[in-house]
Amino acid sequence: MADRFPGYDVLTKRDTPSWNPQTRAVIDERLALAPRDDVLTPDARTTLAYVIDRIVPQPEGRPQTNALALVLDKLARDSRDGFRHHALPPLREAWARGLAAIDAEAEARFAARFVHLDGGQADAVLSAIECDETIADWPFPPHVFWKWRLLPDVVAAYYAHPSAWSAMGFGGPASPRGYVRLDADRRDPWEAVERDDGHLVPAEVRNRHVG
Repeated sequence: MADRFPGYDVLTKRDTPSWNPQTRAVIDERLALAPRDDVLTPDARTTLAYVIDRIVPQPEGRPQTNALALVLDKLARDSRDGFRHHALPPLREAWARGLAAIDAEAEARFAARFVHLDGGQADAVLSAIECDETIADWPFPPHVFWKWRLLPDVVAAYYAHPSAWSAMGFGGPASPRGYVRLDADRRDPWEAVERDDGHLVPAEVRNRHVG
């Protein structure tokens, strides 16, 4: 798939008035985060890594996101959301039991651990969880785990990374400068220029949007 925002890198804003020291510190810490090995079992961590790869593949032609590290850090810090579905246990327990159930589902369907499945098989397992069509014994409703824990945590971690921002043309934080051109079909000069049907937006259109 063609890059819709060719050449755009939100990190070029790092040392501009768009970002203040607090923003730089938060993003720098996020970029430096590596996967922790003090939370979950080794098998659970490898299962989690493959789950993330199937749900949110790395952006093509751009630096990799560290969604795995961000999810593991959330678990290590036991950073809860302040609410949870009544059918699910707390954060760490939900993930530990859910990942074990994903492996059990893979074994029931394909006689192999989840990490040993090919892409189609892995996606079939995840689809069964989403649609509540599992065949293994689950400790809680699988579709609830999918909707309330797995998908929100994984997607939030992926899109917390600047590489994902760049891939979708998001301008990222704008503190203290802020965004100015908020009307429809307008953008600030530092925002991404999107391809139009596989081609760069013509210069006259870019100028109209900026003006």
